Amino acid sequence: MNNLAYLKAIQLLHDVASPNGFLASAENTSNYKRVWARDGVICGLSALASGDEKLIETFKKTLQTLANNQHQVGTIPSNVLISDDKNEVSYGGLAGRVDAVTWFVIGICQYAFYKKDVDFVAQYDLEIEKCLALLDAWEFNNKHLLYVPLSGNWADEYITDGYTLYDQLLRVWALKSYNYFAKSDLIALKINDITQQIESNFLPNSNGEKYHERAYHEMKFNDFMPCSFSPSGYKTNFDAFANSLVVLLNIGSAEFQDKIVNYSLSLASETKLGLLPAFWPPIFETDEHWNLLKNNCKYEFRNFPYEFHNGGSWSMVNGFFGLALHSKSKTDETIAILEKINYANAINEYSFYENFNTNTQEPNGVAFCAWSAAAAVLVHQSIYTNFKILV
Repeated sequence: MNNLAYLKAIQLLHDVASPNGFLASAENTSNYKRVWARDGVICGLSALASGDEKLIETFKKTLQTLANNQHQVGTIPSNVLISDDKNEVSYGGLAGRVDAVTWFVIGICQYAFYKKDVDFVAQYDLEIEKCLALLDAWEFNNKHLLYVPLSGNWADEYITDGYTLYDQLLRVWALKSYNYFAKSDLIALKINDITQQIESNFLPNSNGEKYHERAYHEMKFNDFMPCSFSPSGYKTNFDAFANSLVVLLNIGSAEFQDKIVNYSLSLASETKLGLLPAFWPPIFETDEHWNLLKNNCKYEFRNFPYEFHNGGSWSMVNGFFGLALHSKSKTDETIAILEKINYANAINEYSFYENFNTNTQEPNGVAFCAWSAAAAVLVHQSIYTNFKILV
């Protein structure tokens, strides 16, 4: 199955390869027939993993499209529509998308690393420096952690806001990727400062300054880092994407990373699809944050319990969990996650659904979703060709 699933995933990536970059889906859904920053870069990483020159060229076009539409203050588009009739650039809907900026920087550097092309990074130095300056501004208090609005990242209809773990980690990854080429002592110092603040505020029994001293000491920590905190306190739900990045980027002690891995494997094994839910546990109508969740949607409510961000399972998220497992030489576990991703992607004759109801296994969201295919390619190539991203 792995070989067939891989070929189907590659074919879907070809189907979404447009002259201006990767589209989010091959399905004729208007908002997905666009070049998206995070989707495009994740598809681009899988293109590099595949070694397919046409897909790699599409990744390059994705980055060019994003750079060409960077806002004058440095914001990278959440998505771009380019057609014969009109061009539309979105920097976010109800709130701007912070992670578009970090994914763009990661994408430029990953492409250059794969191509061994220092000049490619130099070509976008101005755009990257504007991104980094904007990220500095988004700290607001100059204390090294980004402050992210509700709806400010990929989980745009979920409850995370403020100091979101996911966005801090993407920033560390972006800075590390850029500093592979820039070799700046100032950037190295900034990476260290951000990492220290992550460990101080998201790890139990940690040293260092706490942003929210009372809330930190009142919280009961689990075997993973909480998803976010703000002036109102911590939200302690498990964020599978963020905690996979914790492991991939080697944040915190090896012992705590092992706890994250063990918790994640245990949680995945308890679901019907064998996949990690994006966030866990689900939020129900009787829970404290239900009204926040219910009202955080622009068009229609999708975050029913066990679905979408509210406990739904995404192939894309599990792709990064697979990369995290592989980075810790857990080959058998990585193969097992790949098989589960391939099984999910194959439902309804390889429809590559966006996500699934974790309780019923029913598909949700858009079909022929490009980053669902990208997840399979990334994990497959990490196992069978030892492909490595720059971290």
